[in-house]
Amino acid sequence: MQKKVIRITKHFDFESAHALYGYDGKCKNIHGHSYHLYVTVIGTPINDLNHVKNGMVLDFGDLKKIVKDEIVDVFDHATILNKNSPHAELAKDLEGHAHRLVMVPYQPTSENMLFDFAERIKKQLPQNVSLHSLKLFETANSYAEWFAADQVE
Repeated sequence: MQKKVIRITKHFDFESAHALYGYDGKCKNIHGHSYHLYVTVIGTPINDLNHVKNGMVLDFGDLKKIVKDEIVDVFDHATILNKNSPHAELAKDLEGHAHRLVMVPYQPTSENMLFDFAERIKKQLPQNVSLHSLKLFETANSYAEWFAADQVE
């Protein structure tokens, strides 16, 4: 019997600001984006007539909860800065004015954010479901993609 594998995708939106320390262009300044994140998981649909989620790879509501808890609730309306850069000093000033900050151990580019998001999401998925890909739009015409198949360990 052929294994039946399906990918499902859910779209999420969040607003964040970031600055790229040491960058040679405008993005060295704090600026914001309306991010659009597409999360695709892959698996075999549940084949059990007695299971409440029969026919599903993963309930879209369950995927929504994972991504909301791990990504959206963390990064939405926050300023993302590299904690290993002089921006750490700027963060202290911003915190003093009740700004919401996310300090990350990397340059907060879309590419690096996707590596972070992938790890956060993978840890929360059920065993029978795998993260297939992520697509993060930073602007209407610029995005980065992460594919599990590209990751070599």
